[in-house]
Amino acid sequence: MKQTKAISAVPGLLQSRLATNNCPTHLIVSLLVLAVFILSGCFAHVKTVDENAQVHYDERYDYVDLKKLSQRMSSSILSNPPISKRTESPVVVICGISNRTSEHIDTKALTDTVRTLLIKSGKVRFINETQRKNIDREIEQMQGRVSPETQIRLGSQVGAEYILTGTLSSIEKEQMKQMRLYRKDLRYYKLTMEITNIKTALIEWTDEQEIVREARRPFIGW
Repeated sequence: MKQTKAISAVPGLLQSRLATNNCPTHLIVSLLVLAVFILSGCFAHVKTVDENAQVHYDERYDYVDLKKLSQRMSSSILSNPPISKRTESPVVVICGISNRTSEHIDTKALTDTVRTLLIKSGKVRFINETQRKNIDREIEQMQGRVSPETQIRLGSQVGAEYILTGTLSSIEKEQMKQMRLYRKDLRYYKLTMEITNIKTALIEWTDEQEIVREARRPFIGW
């Protein structure tokens, strides 16, 4: 509270000092406006943003791209063979998406979102590949320690029929140097995913989704 009062008193203090030195009025006004502008930028402003809003602060990959790519890919998986032709829900295991961009991108968030959408559709089942060690350890702990009615034995798990993999790549371009007030940066992303039949090693589905974004920045700015 004391710090806020001290900051708010700066314009008044500046005005009294300049007035004492007989500075021109227009100079006083200009300095006061500058002081208020600088001080107003020292405070953070936080607000809640609609998660469905198309908000981009720059040309780089963000949460909007994650949602868009995940929805497009899951829709493509459900509407094309082999999933669209199956009467029962096939079992799939995710083997990850390779990040071939120059950025640190959490590709697991992509596969997690795709898996959530597919599970909600009721047409695909998934092996929990991240918990295999914990599951195996828990089954081993059961042997001879729990009642036969609730004991789960090794070899009772469901095997996967397909694996889901992918690659996220990018291309970055900057506008050539020349006399101009703004600089343009172009960022291209391509997500490729595929479903492979474990028994035959054949790729039975694949698709690509692209995102292209251009950013325009002034050479001089905050």
